[in-house]
Amino acid sequence: MNQVGAVLVAVTALALGGALPACAAAAAAPAKATAHGKPAHAAKPVAQRAPDAAARRAFAVEFADESGLPVKTIERWLAAARVQPAIIQAMDRPLLAPPKWYEYGPPFLAPNRVAAGVAFWDAHEDTLARAEREYGVPPAIIVAILGIETHWGRNVGRYRALDALSTLAFEYPRRARFFRDELKAYLTLAQQLGVKPDVPVSSYAGALGMPQFMPSSYQRYAVDFEGNGRVDLWHSDADVIGSVAHFLVEHDWQRGQPTLLPAAMADGAKPAAMARLDGGISERRPLAAWRDDGVTPVAPPADLADAPVGLLLLEDAPDASSLYVACENFYVITRYNKSRLYAAAVVELAAALEAARAATPR
Repeated sequence: MNQVGAVLVAVTALALGGALPACAAAAAAPAKATAHGKPAHAAKPVAQRAPDAAARRAFAVEFADESGLPVKTIERWLAAARVQPAIIQAMDRPLLAPPKWYEYGPPFLAPNRVAAGVAFWDAHEDTLARAEREYGVPPAIIVAILGIETHWGRNVGRYRALDALSTLAFEYPRRARFFRDELKAYLTLAQQLGVKPDVPVSSYAGALGMPQFMPSSYQRYAVDFEGNGRVDLWHSDADVIGSVAHFLVEHDWQRGQPTLLPAAMADGAKPAAMARLDGGISERRPLAAWRDDGVTPVAPPADLADAPVGLLLLEDAPDASSLYVACENFYVITRYNKSRLYAAAVVELAAALEAARAATPR
């Protein structure tokens, strides 16, 4: 991440087991974790041409001036990077019509996915409870995000982070400035973590670890929730849990507040309400304004925050859909990934995980 959603593409492929996940993570075969604190998920380099020498040199000089690192050290790191044409192809892939909810959501809610999420929750129940106490983010939301991002660490990426970020920094002019900043953040982060920059893997867009934070977000939002003096989003599940919760609260997560509430429509109110939708979701307005237009949340909590809310449409079938009042916390989830479908999948998977745990004797 980032900003976590800054470089993201549609997440349908991950839902279907493909290689284009929500926070720019790329699917990979499950990697065996090394001993805690060792370099993260090492990947073998692929022989490709190196980035442009002049651009690489200019970057090294600029970054050396900013960081105090020797130019030669930075140049040595960049010399180890290899251009990955498949990454450029992924970034330039033509945009297709976005999927509908009935196409996108079900794979995330499959029984095996829910069972894996329950197992992760059970294994980290105490840590998740501590994160909720400290940050106010429910365990189900944290577990659901991690399940959608990387299937709880099984698919953390298949490119070397150095290759991915260098390719986009030097070979993708449209976003070169953004990715050069992320490359700087990554090289700084590698120094802080004490790992060689050419070792860790990432998504094709350079997102790192189980929660798929972009390097700048790793620096900004990752926390040492394990308390060992090291922030490790590859091998420390405690750090991962705390960091996701910290990211959400830093983007204004509201403790104890809902994400979605079913919407009730007064007679004749639906056409005007639907006209406010753009891509299945509206801008936020005061709840009183929605009520004036005949749109009300069903069974809202008595302490519902006085914050603007939106309207969300989810397609249940080709000829049927449901409408929801989208509360502030739903929009916070979209700060992780801007897709309404992604945020809805987090909410629905979280509900499925809670139901599955409640149905299991403990």
